[in-house]
Amino acid sequence: MEKQKQIDTLAKLISIKSVNDNESEVADYIESLFAPYQDQGVQIDRVQYAPGRDNLVVTIGSGDQILGFSGHEDVVSAGDESDWQTDPFQATIKDGNLYGRGASDMKSGLAALIISMLEMLEDNSVPGKIRLLCTVGEETGEYGAAQLTKEGYADGLAGLIIAEPGNDMTEIGYTSKGVIDYIVTSVGKQAHSSQPEKGINAIDHLIDFATQVKPLMAQFDQENPILGKLTHVQSVFQGGSQINSVPDKAIIKGNIRTIPEYPNKVVFTALNDLVEKLNQKDGYDLSIRYSFPEEAMPGDKNAPLIKLMEKVHGEIFKDRPVKAIGQSGASDGSEFLHGKGDFAIAEIGPGNNTQHQTDEFVNVETFYKSIEFYKQVAKKFFAK
Repeated sequence: MEKQKQIDTLAKLISIKSVNDNESEVADYIESLFAPYQDQGVQIDRVQYAPGRDNLVVTIGSGDQILGFSGHEDVVSAGDESDWQTDPFQATIKDGNLYGRGASDMKSGLAALIISMLEMLEDNSVPGKIRLLCTVGEETGEYGAAQLTKEGYADGLAGLIIAEPGNDMTEIGYTSKGVIDYIVTSVGKQAHSSQPEKGINAIDHLIDFATQVKPLMAQFDQENPILGKLTHVQSVFQGGSQINSVPDKAIIKGNIRTIPEYPNKVVFTALNDLVEKLNQKDGYDLSIRYSFPEEAMPGDKNAPLIKLMEKVHGEIFKDRPVKAIGQSGASDGSEFLHGKGDFAIAEIGPGNNTQHQTDEFVNVETFYKSIEFYKQVAKKFFAK
């Protein structure tokens, strides 16, 4: 595939406004690229999450082993588009970089995976069975990956490469922290502030939770040698309706980043027990719920897949060393790891640290090289 066509493929993906929604249009475009090769045994499966939100699974080649490729179809909001130097949904090349929302996270990575597979089909050089998992909703909870995993699309993988931004292809993520977002609601009874004894102050009771949850989370003090410690942040506190009324409702939201040493269920138990203990006090009515929790992703930097990728990287990016690292952010890997089988997950893509920012970009030359990287990793993966 000529370089201009490679750029055009990425530009088309960026032009689709899949901002936490509308992923079906991305799936439509990707399907149209692979449809001409169905006579070569290409299998295309659409898995709807919700109207207008389709995951897409494309399988090429054959064999007993399956190498997984994965990228998400959604992007975050562009924010105030007037703050951008260029139209965030029109790919613009300037000084060797391509600008646009999703250029880094992660439509460049998704495009590179797609193009590498198309080029193998064009050349009749597909080395084995490769499955591309295109997901919805990664930016807001990885629920597309969860759905595909539940329906068995990650079962039997021998390895999985996710094209998340890899700091210009210089970092391979092999382990990452998990995420727990919790929401605690305190229900009280409204009354006039001049007669507080006739009400129940929901804020007071929520403050008790907020005060006690901090030392509770601090007890999880074991440190992972790569990811560090579990972290906890109380990030939102809302309550009351007016200054002269006893508040009858208050809400606190918190974010916890977990490590493999403390599975999410251990943290859930601690939080649930605290709420239950407080509710034993007179007048307390607290409840807790969790929003799209993700397990920490364990990994081994010496896994054969990681070592293979390091070797191929050295052949293609000769002047740019790569290192295997742990990552503080969650990804679709936190869901795919629940697929049946024992397989390594590696995250590396052409994106950089401009993800989620104004004037997000990807380096064009890095994008070109990432395509060849994925092709060579696939070739050597099945040759081993």
